[in-house]
Amino acid sequence: MSTQCLPLSSIHDYATRWRNVRWLFTDVDDTLTWQGELPWQTLRALADLRHAGIRVVPVTGACAGWCDHIINAWPIDAVIGENGGVVMWHENGKRYTRVNDVAQKAQPALLAWVSHLLDSYPERMVTTDQPYRQCEVAIDIGQHTTRAPAAEIDALLYELHKHGANATASSIHINAWFGTHSKKQATLNWLSRYSVTKKQSQHQVAFIGDSRNDSEMFAHFPLSVGVANIAPHLEALDTPPTWMTDAPGGLGFAEFVSHWLSTGR
Repeated sequence: MSTQCLPLSSIHDYATRWRNVRWLFTDVDDTLTWQGELPWQTLRALADLRHAGIRVVPVTGACAGWCDHIINAWPIDAVIGENGGVVMWHENGKRYTRVNDVAQKAQPALLAWVSHLLDSYPERMVTTDQPYRQCEVAIDIGQHTTRAPAAEIDALLYELHKHGANATASSIHINAWFGTHSKKQATLNWLSRYSVTKKQSQHQVAFIGDSRNDSEMFAHFPLSVGVANIAPHLEALDTPPTWMTDAPGGLGFAEFVSHWLSTGR
């Protein structure tokens, strides 16, 4: 499997394709943020995208509580949280929230099981934002704990999958849930509200992310970008992003937006 990504500057060689893009879906942690903070460059880039007529939708494993802040404070069009379990948006002057009922009902039992599982992993704990999650259970693998080694992450994912849960690893969390939703499916469902078909989405939508749980988004959207901090995860990805930034996190996001908008939209 090739893990080669094109340099970001080469998007100018594909300017015609980038000019057709109307939507950007983006991961949040370590894609819009960096080292636990939201750089001002990220907010400026989001504002520049809105000014250019690009609809931006964060699609993330972040908790519903964090998504509540995002939809109310950032220049975006909607937010998909908890890996597709929660969607928030404004429409006709009203605020809407949709929560996956199956995942929400299954969450308490899953939380109890994960809490017992973590008795065998003394360096791990459920995330500090767990009380603000509606559908998922999240394990801290490096946000407020020591960074989990790859072998430990793989072992936890194995246990969760054996239990029948969906589970993915981001740069800071392992997220687990019951239900058929995912980042990709929630993205396609959202686009269908605007009559964008699955096939059309491959030409009208771009995605940017940073970790192994973004692999299926990279696989579906050819116009995909990884911020520089994705480099250590490339070997673990079934499909790498097409392009990669020079800068990490939100600084890389701003770098990407600058290159994209300079293609002459």
